[in-house]
This record gives sequence, structure tokens and C-alpha cells, in this order.
Amino acid sequence: MRMYDIIETKKRNGVLSDAEIKFAIGGFVDGQIPDYQMAALLMAIWFNGMDAREITTLTTAMAHSGDMIDLSAIDGKKIDKHSTGGVGDKTTLIVAPIVAACGGKVAKMSGRGLGHTGGTVDKLESIPGYRTVLTRQEFFDTVNKCGLSLIGQSGNLAPADKKLYALRDVTATVDSIPLIASSIMSKKLAAGNDCILLDVKTGSGAFMKTLDAAIELAKTMVAIGEGAGRRTVALITDMDTPLGFNIGNALEVVESMEVLKGRGADDLTAVSLELAANMLYLADKGSLEDCRRLAKRAIADGTAFETFCAMVKAQGGDDSVLRDYDKFPKAPRKREVRAVADGFIAKTNAEAIGKTAVILGAGRETKESSIDCTAGLVMHKKLGDTVKAGDSLATLYAANDALLDSAQICYSAAVAISAVKPVTPPLIYARVTLNQIDRFRF
Repeated sequence: MRMYDIIETKKRNGVLSDAEIKFAIGGFVDGQIPDYQMAALLMAIWFNGMDAREITTLTTAMAHSGDMIDLSAIDGKKIDKHSTGGVGDKTTLIVAPIVAACGGKVAKMSGRGLGHTGGTVDKLESIPGYRTVLTRQEFFDTVNKCGLSLIGQSGNLAPADKKLYALRDVTATVDSIPLIASSIMSKKLAAGNDCILLDVKTGSGAFMKTLDAAIELAKTMVAIGEGAGRRTVALITDMDTPLGFNIGNALEVVESMEVLKGRGADDLTAVSLELAANMLYLADKGSLEDCRRLAKRAIADGTAFETFCAMVKAQGGDDSVLRDYDKFPKAPRKREVRAVADGFIAKTNAEAIGKTAVILGAGRETKESSIDCTAGLVMHKKLGDTVKAGDSLATLYAANDALLDSAQICYSAAVAISAVKPVTPPLIYARVTLNQIDRFRF
């Protein structure tokens, strides 16, 4: 078997056999197939796509290129959640303890932020003492004891994806649904959970800018998960406007705790409850309506918040900051961004607002960039809100005035004020299962 022939087949829009796909992935990971040949195959896939079997085989080969985590030491059904990335998307910090408080098991490995999207691990590391690196036994013990553990990705998980993504990033082949789906799902399959809930974002702050593209990606990933024997559901959620009001690591932890205490932002609370309900549904905790009631009760009776605190303590963190936010370190400088006219907030470009947070120090431009856990911003006005000239649109937090100067320019450009009140998009557009797409305004 030759890589040349595999490239030729896909270049001419042919269908690759399972053996050919496994040969290409195995040889690339082992170093037998050079970057230039794999780059050629990636470009052929970008142009000609892959059918459902090819995508499933590609994903499985990538998953099996490294460690396959065995979670059998954890009692009960394990449920994973993956977001395709957004701005102010701190839902994992909310839904994981809700699900655990209702009897589900959440053994989740999360990533760091890059570019305008935040990362769960960065948020967790803003909690003093919290360990995102555990031994495998500590990870299992924490889930069995607390119902959840949130850690960073560790070990040799899907090394094929790491190598392929680095190549896609420099060959303009990132935006291919077969390649995006296989990248995400290879890590999900390797992580070993029984069920997977996918939160596929769409809008200005998301990778998938249109609803149709988001649904297509969701359908592809659900088919991969189900084909691999994992119950899988996807929700299509809005990312034209950041979720909640706080953007920045410690700031997002605080806002997440406010949701768990029953006094969080309406949009963030609504999306989190629906995500949690779908996770509980996958874990066989009842009908979707039953699971919505369970999720709401876990917030109302305080068990979700206490479950999160128990996990934080188990992983070396200081849970007192979750009860008294003044104990979090604070940014030394802050500034208000004010409205220049009366009217309505007609645009809040999520990607540009995410870039504002990066300028402030809350995100990273490269994997080597450092993070300031105190930096970020708090939005005071969101899409559709009424404003008067001079009203504060947002408060920016940073280490120095130079950062505030640049961030103020970026944030001001991200927000538009109009005399006409805009139509606000739904929070959740659709629910995608293997055989059905339910579209709705949520």
C-alpha cells in the first residue's frame, strides 16, 4: 500500500477503504509518512469530503493512535460534554456539578483557551490551589467520591489529532467538517465516557458562523459517536453574543457560582439547565422534562454548588473563594467603556469581545502565552438593551493602562448602538440526534 495511491484516490473524489485510512494515520503518527504527503491528503479531503464510513474510520483510527482511557473503575454511567468553543462559555463549571448532584458521573478532561475562545482549565486554575493534573487513580477516586472531576488533558490522548491539527493549521485545511468532526470526536472516544453531549456553537464568536454549517457538523459528530457505541446528542447554541456578563477566568468562575447559587444571568442559566438536562437524559435519569426538573432542583436546594465545592477541595483548591469572592485576587487597574449615544444595543460581536479579553490578558494568542487570571471584562449592556449616552457598557480589568487603552478601542468597535431595537436570536436553535433534528426558538 502506498500513500501516493491514497492521495490519488481522494484527489479524484474516490472513497478510501478502512485499510487505507488506517495505513495513512498509523504511518503519519509513526513518522513513516512525511508532512508533505499528509498535507496533500488533507487538501484532497478539504476539496472532496468524506462519506460517513470514511469519517468514522478516520476518527476511530485517530482515537486509537494513543491511550484509550478505561473508566470502568468509576461506578455508574459516565457522561462527557464538549463545546466547540465560545466567548464567556463557562457552562462546564455549571452543568458538571448539576449532573453530579443528580447522580450522574462526570469524568471530564478539558482544554485551555486559544485565541478569542476561553478554556475550562484556565478558569479552574484561577481557583487558588486547584490541581488540574491528577494521577489516574486520583481522577477516578474524585469522581467516585464527588460525582465529578474536571482536569486537563493528559497522557498520550489521540496523538494523531495533535499532529494533524498542527498540519491543518498551516495548510489552510482547518475548516473542513470531516476533519473538524474527527478531531473533536477522536478525543471524546479516547476519553472513555459512555455518553457524549455536544454543544455546537454558531454565530460571530463561533467557528461555525452559520446555522446550517453548525447542524451539518453536529449531524456528523453525532453519527460518529453513535457509530462507536456512545449515546450522543448535540445542541446548537448561539454565540453571536457572549454567554452571561463576565469574560475572563476568575470573573467567569464567580459568574458560574452565581448560577449555581440560583442568582445567575438568565441566558447563562437557561443554556446551562438545558445542557444539564440533556446530559441527565443520556444518563437514563428520566425523560427530558424529568431531567429539567432535576437540574432546577439541584440549583434550588444548593446541592449543585456544594458538589462543585467538594470537588474543588478534593483537588486541592480553596473553596472559600467560591463563598466569598473578595478572596479572589483582583486586577490592579480597571476602566469603564461608555455609550456615546442613546438607543439600543444592536450588535455585540462575540469574536471581537473575546479578542478584547485577550488584549486585557485573559486569553492567549499562542499556546506559550501566559494568562492573567484577574484580567477580563464585565458587560453591563447586552444585545437589545436600552442605553443612554454616558452609560457604562462594560468594565475592563487589566494589569496596566496600556492594555486598557487597546482593549477599550477593541470593545468599542465590537458594540453598535442603533435607534431601532434589534431582534434577539434564540439561545438554542436545535437539538440533533442520530435520526432527528428538532429546530426551535428557545
